[in-house]
Amino acid sequence: MKKKVLSALFIFPSAVFFAVFFILPLVLLGGKSFQAQEGGFTFSNYTEIITNPYYFRALSNSIVLSLLVTLASLLIGGVLAFFLARSHFRLKPLLISILSFPVSLPGVVVGFMIIILFGNTGIIPNLMKALTGEKLLAIAYTKVGVFLAYIYFIGPRTAITLYGALVDFDTKLEEAARTIGATEHQTLFRIVIPTLMPSFVSAGILAFSTATSAFGTAFTLANQFDIIPIVMYNEYTMSFRIGKASAMAIVIGLMCFLLSLAYRRIMERRNL
Repeated sequence: MKKKVLSALFIFPSAVFFAVFFILPLVLLGGKSFQAQEGGFTFSNYTEIITNPYYFRALSNSIVLSLLVTLASLLIGGVLAFFLARSHFRLKPLLISILSFPVSLPGVVVGFMIIILFGNTGIIPNLMKALTGEKLLAIAYTKVGVFLAYIYFIGPRTAITLYGALVDFDTKLEEAARTIGATEHQTLFRIVIPTLMPSFVSAGILAFSTATSAFGTAFTLANQFDIIPIVMYNEYTMSFRIGKASAMAIVIGLMCFLLSLAYRRIMERRNL
């Protein structure tokens, strides 16, 4: 009995904190998402995300951008993770530290870095003008600029996630495959990658969720096209359409939650 009381006393502060700072805001946000502009209950805040061309274009842009960033991050991060996990050299700890640096930067800082490099008066456009006479690669405020900015801070995050899985990978599986005549190519694509696929999927879900909900970088750079976090911010702060902004927030959160849930279900079935 005393153990149960002590356990309850330890759990109670955490439960209160979780309820006040997570459950309560989520419930209030969900309630607001069904609130009409003039008051009352409505589903239109959700249906308009699909039926309204402006909202639907922003949602489509966010999904396509997040998918492209996820695929590129897995490719770049996977190559970096393989290199770091299978290489041993003196400056390796320094390289890992440098790779971890972008993860700690705020999104706004990453956006400013892209502007400094690829803005209308950026370093690279001015360099191209000096070399060719034309100001090329002024792409900071385009989809390409936002894509590069997302890759800058999501790619290293993906690489670090995959690096941990590769370090723990049992190389005896590769040795066994080579023993029976498998080539390096066959070992990589039939042994290593399938074995590490759960880690790749997990890293991909993390990359997609981060790209879908990223705000600071998009707020700095996304001036020529719409994505859902910026539209949500504008609806809340400029148009005061709290119901529509809340519905968009719920949709973003729900997409990321369903991806994570699907991954856990797949892994549970695989482990049965």
